[in-house]
Amino acid sequence: MPIVAPSILAADFSKLGDEIRMINASEADWIHCDVMDGQFVPNISFGFPILKAVKAIAQKPLDVHLMIENPGQYIDAFKKVGADHLTVHVEAVNHLDRTVHAIREAGIKVGVALNPATPIDSVQHVLPMLDIVLLMTVNPGFGGQSFIPYVLDKVRMMRQMIALTGSSAVIQVDGGVDQKTAPEVYHAGAESLVAGSYVFRSDNPMATIAGLKAMKSSEKMT
Repeated sequence: MPIVAPSILAADFSKLGDEIRMINASEADWIHCDVMDGQFVPNISFGFPILKAVKAIAQKPLDVHLMIENPGQYIDAFKKVGADHLTVHVEAVNHLDRTVHAIREAGIKVGVALNPATPIDSVQHVLPMLDIVLLMTVNPGFGGQSFIPYVLDKVRMMRQMIALTGSSAVIQVDGGVDQKTAPEVYHAGAESLVAGSYVFRSDNPMATIAGLKAMKSSEKMT
């Protein structure tokens, strides 16, 4: 079954505690937290105080996705507020090997994200050191965008590269995941599905999460 990670970027922040408790009670595996700085991406989301508050009531791992410049300088701060996974963008890091090792040494599971047009060979040499490789299926910065179809080929190629390098990294996809695209990316080889608007704007978020969790790679959801 896929790893389901609802993105709280799409949650109702006026009742964020209730939204986190819903995720706790659901079949979701991780809580995906998109941190944006207004520099690497054209949007600002939330930072340390929100993550600390979420961690205080979360019963699932915090899957923190950094869409920020110079992420390496904040590793210890994200550890202090409870990040269980820390994913940085290859496009935002000057010394990827150093940053990957620093996250690992901090005792946090490490991921690297790639924007839609970024070639997968940019992470080839660090792939054996990763727990997560995140393939963006939209251009990062805003929720509710349409899925970019050519990323399906990237998922397939990444699955082959992981096999060739002996990596155990989980392929995660983020952006435009819904009832149509979820089976497509899962069938292509993605193992972790980040879903924001599809979950939080549905009539029954817990049922929507359960539907993603029960999905089979060969079938389309109804």
